[in-house]
Amino acid sequence: MQAVAKLKGWMQVVATVALVTLLAACGGGGGSNSNSSNTDTSGLPASPTAQPVASSAGNTAPISVGQGVANVINIPTVSVKICVPGTTNCQTINNIQVDTGSFGLRIVSSALTIPLTPNAVPTAPSSTLAECTTFADGYSWGTVRNATVQISNETATNIPIQILGDLSANSVPSGCISGAEENTASAIGANGILGIGVATVDCGVNCASATLAPTFSNYYACNGSSCAATPVAVPLTSQVANPAASFATDNNGVIVEMQPISATGTGSASGTLVFGINTATNNQLNAAQTFTTDGSGDLNNSTFNGSKIQAFFDSGSNAYFFQDGSLPLCSAYNGFYCPTAGVTRTVNLVGLGTGQTATANIGVLSAASLFSNGNNFAFNDLGGQVGMAGSFDIGLPFFFGRYMYYGFDRTLQGGQQPFVGY
Repeated sequence: MQAVAKLKGWMQVVATVALVTLLAACGGGGGSNSNSSNTDTSGLPASPTAQPVASSAGNTAPISVGQGVANVINIPTVSVKICVPGTTNCQTINNIQVDTGSFGLRIVSSALTIPLTPNAVPTAPSSTLAECTTFADGYSWGTVRNATVQISNETATNIPIQILGDLSANSVPSGCISGAEENTASAIGANGILGIGVATVDCGVNCASATLAPTFSNYYACNGSSCAATPVAVPLTSQVANPAASFATDNNGVIVEMQPISATGTGSASGTLVFGINTATNNQLNAAQTFTTDGSGDLNNSTFNGSKIQAFFDSGSNAYFFQDGSLPLCSAYNGFYCPTAGVTRTVNLVGLGTGQTATANIGVLSAASLFSNGNNFAFNDLGGQVGMAGSFDIGLPFFFGRYMYYGFDRTLQGGQQPFVGY
């Protein structure tokens, strides 16, 4: 049964606040690379070398990691076309973050130019449906609206998406406010977020239950600038939907494929987002390791340094985020690790299925050395301790040189269990 989604990928905002300041200080790409050229990388694990497939097929889209809209590192982005349902009134929006740790499409309101009508609350048609998304250092708030979403030749027709920042700050329910309001491109490092993790909707069955919704739901009913303090129940069909799970074809999963990069970083990186798994010649499941997950994509029985943890693979996190007291923290970059030389850490991954165990080796270099080159925006060995206790966030650095597979949760329809693989 699909649980409430935690939208963990949005934790990347915590780290990127420091990085935006850093890159601005470096002139948005100025800076010396002398420190990174002297970095000792001998303690790092071997880097994977898989190359992404061509992004020319109709079920693929090119991914780009670079300077983006806000000078934030390790933000993988694609272009998304959205249309007013049933019309040819469409808009292509660039720099939408690819996030395998959340579910559903969210667009910054300042980037939207076409007239999408706010949705009504299903149980109260005179009220507008709004959603609150909370994460590690803040929250986002905005209405739910239906749109037709197209990426390459794949189309999700008339599905709910969220528009960030289109409601007054005074309308935010007190239970939603947690840290800073983050509804802008500068705050999240992109013009929107494409959540394509294993869940098909962003809140799940608990949020559809009138009994459980007051505790678990992300959704609220609003009348003008006044919004109810208690969350409301919203049926699955009205919740913000994972567009890739709503396509007419190639809708059972996605593959995120990123090119290999240097251990000291690179100015930009490319990749390919492939829709469908085992539905075409270019999306065959060739993972060496495959794990059945819970409904949010988590591996809850994994271990690190002898302790049980919740591990997850998240392209929406721009670093590895985990707790390790043996690694020194940076003095200048709050929350990031600055070891004197490259180090390897091992995560013991455990899936829900029998025999689904493996070890994943991750490398960490000094963030200070990596950031010394203001021209670089892609890194495969950046780590920090920002995040939730008892979790290991295997972020975008792990994706470089790999094919990362995400099988969508179809258990409510009697179909496949959610899974991840690489």
